Amino acid sequence: MMKKPVCLRKLLGEKKLIRIVGAHNGMTAKLVENNGFEGVWASGLEVSTSHAVPDANILTMTDFLNASAEMADSVSIPVISDCDVGYGNSNNVIRMVKKFEAAGISAVVVEDKKFPKVNSLVDDTRQDLAPIAEFVGKIMAAQNARQSSDFMFFARVEALIAGCGMEEALRRASAYLDAGADGIFIHSKAKDPREIVEFCQRREKRGILLICPTKYPSLKESDMVKLGVHMAIYANQGIRASIKAVNEVLAYMSLNGIGNVDSRIAPLSEVFELQGMHHIKQDEEKYLKTEMAGVKAVIVAAGSRVDESLKELLRDRPLAMLDINGKSLIKRDVESLNAVGIDDIRVIVGHKKESMVVENVSRIENPDYSSKGILHSVSLGAANPGEKNVIAYSDILFDPEIIEGLLKKNDDVMLVVDSSYKKVHVRNKKLELVSVENPRVSGIRAVNMSRTKRILKIGRELSEADAHYEFVGLACLTRKGVHLLAREYETALKKCARNKAKLKALEQISFADFIQVLIDKGHPVHAYEVSGGWMEVHNFSDYKHACSIFT
Repeated sequence: MMKKPVCLRKLLGEKKLIRIVGAHNGMTAKLVENNGFEGVWASGLEVSTSHAVPDANILTMTDFLNASAEMADSVSIPVISDCDVGYGNSNNVIRMVKKFEAAGISAVVVEDKKFPKVNSLVDDTRQDLAPIAEFVGKIMAAQNARQSSDFMFFARVEALIAGCGMEEALRRASAYLDAGADGIFIHSKAKDPREIVEFCQRREKRGILLICPTKYPSLKESDMVKLGVHMAIYANQGIRASIKAVNEVLAYMSLNGIGNVDSRIAPLSEVFELQGMHHIKQDEEKYLKTEMAGVKAVIVAAGSRVDESLKELLRDRPLAMLDINGKSLIKRDVESLNAVGIDDIRVIVGHKKESMVVENVSRIENPDYSSKGILHSVSLGAANPGEKNVIAYSDILFDPEIIEGLLKKNDDVMLVVDSSYKKVHVRNKKLELVSVENPRVSGIRAVNMSRTKRILKIGRELSEADAHYEFVGLACLTRKGVHLLAREYETALKKCARNKAKLKALEQISFADFIQVLIDKGHPVHAYEVSGGWMEVHNFSDYKHACSIFT
């Protein structure tokens, strides 16, 4: 990228007139750039006003340096800094030049008044000029201090402001150019441009010429070009506009509240754009690697089957959109996944898909939800898998701690199981039960319960006498595990391709039943045991219980 001082010199060589607009912080500098101006004026008046102090050398060089550096960091166009009288004598100017050049500023402007100065446009105040010799010394000190000849020093002539006349202005301008100033900023507070026009016509035709038409806005840019002006500084219109706009909005809010104020202010989207929020998102995706960066989740929510007791509530929405005290069931599950750092979440939709409204997820449509089983939905969601892939049924609620524990395991195919089903005496559905190798003996305290156990059998046909756990509807597969599942499913489909009955049965197979197919083929599948921390919302009774929990 071209350095900004080089960019300023290039602009001066290419354009007859460049327009520099005042700013006082990064945001206002960004607005200047966004509106097509060629450069930013780090205005002493604007920076002082932003601190609610007079433009009279109240702030320090560090205050102005920090503001200028903030503007330079925020934009790609050149920043020219208003450096008052150089913050002291020649020694101060040397330090000033080194600091401002190092901060990425393209040029500085120093005025030939005595310290402390007062803003040039304030009426009936002292405007004492420094001796020519003293200011010439500052210019030479500045030129010797700069590291690159591309960094520019502009001398601001205040003779017309101080009432010393045209001859003094011309004399000072000539002396300053002889001393090595890159250009002259001629300033005037006359309400018409006549004395500026005269200066432009009579000046020596060398160096860069800058003007600030705050008090004589009738001077058109086309006339500036004819007069040989190279740079027009619109020094303070930005902050004056801000003051007026903020006052008007605050006055409206004081009388009317904030009910209709949005139409009078910038939308938050514009604020985020100025902040560069989209760059943060892009950079996070590129560089912010967390332990969850390779984890993805799939919530299977395409199916249409619901218990009779919930049908009236679910006439217009799928089960996952059941409202549980102000948040849908699926939103609560997404929040649980987000809570452990999982942001890449895919939701498989089908039945009542137009009603499935959930933020910060990817929607994957399953048009065959009515003719194919849950395994088909899982396979759709598991395309392009992560290093680990959480799979969740959409009719369960779960605590984030279950997901955290599940992700700490490294088995390729892992199912979450719970033994508490044995305590439930009344059931209204067949459970997907699980038996494992070397089960924990009931009533005996166990050491190292965190060790996973290999699953031997799973499915609704497994008897309770032979079962040890219930599959809760949560699983985690590594990338290798996903590829294994996909490969075996594809192989099974090919084998059944010529037998319509077998093909239909396979397409309608449940996730748990296909896990049994993997087990029968010798592939290891492991169980991660939990005790509570989840619940199924299968019927109205479950729904009431869920609402009582999430109060």
